[in-house]
Amino acid sequence: MRNRVLLSPPPYCLLMDDYYGGMLVRIARKAVENYVRTGSSVAPKGCPAAFSEKRGVFVTICKYPGKELRGCIGHPEATHPLIEALVNSAMYAARDPRFPPLNAAELGRVRIEVSVLTEPKLIDSGNPDRYPEEIEIGKDGLIIEKGKMRGLLLPQVAAELNWDQETFLGHLCIKANLTPDQWHAKGVRIYKFQAEIFAEEYPNGPVKRVDVSGGGK
Repeated sequence: MRNRVLLSPPPYCLLMDDYYGGMLVRIARKAVENYVRTGSSVAPKGCPAAFSEKRGVFVTICKYPGKELRGCIGHPEATHPLIEALVNSAMYAARDPRFPPLNAAELGRVRIEVSVLTEPKLIDSGNPDRYPEEIEIGKDGLIIEKGKMRGLLLPQVAAELNWDQETFLGHLCIKANLTPDQWHAKGVRIYKFQAEIFAEEYPNGPVKRVDVSGGGK
């Protein structure tokens, strides 16, 4: 393994280089496969020290050659070491309650995608009408909180679906089981974050960094 040094970055800086990104996707793939076949998975040993740093991360499973979502679970905040959060997210993405459990016959027909998140930051504009001005499509992901209701959408979602900022906010509300206009409501908190995204080009294939800044993959 090449010797690498990865310093802890300030918010909104890149977290992973392409080499590490490829490792994360391959580890997530292995965790998904082990979990589907055996019902358990163990974090690999001998990982780079950077993988022990606490990071938010999501694992997304999509059908191939289409892009239909098959599972997406993650840790929004940096509460766990990256490798632990990654393996945990990969296992639960294979059992995303919105879909039937992933089965072994599907493993060769799904792509694995990993999103490493920056720390969410509160959008504190003082005026909900100005929230759209604070959001950059293709760069920002969003989290909404209202009481016990919470929802999250990754940056690639709005870019891939060609949403504008207000549409993004409306679907964020729906994700939290709120009405689409609740981002205007009193007591609502909106956070934004960024993500570095790495994905297989095809099942078990090479891994590439995904740039959604232009609207889609």
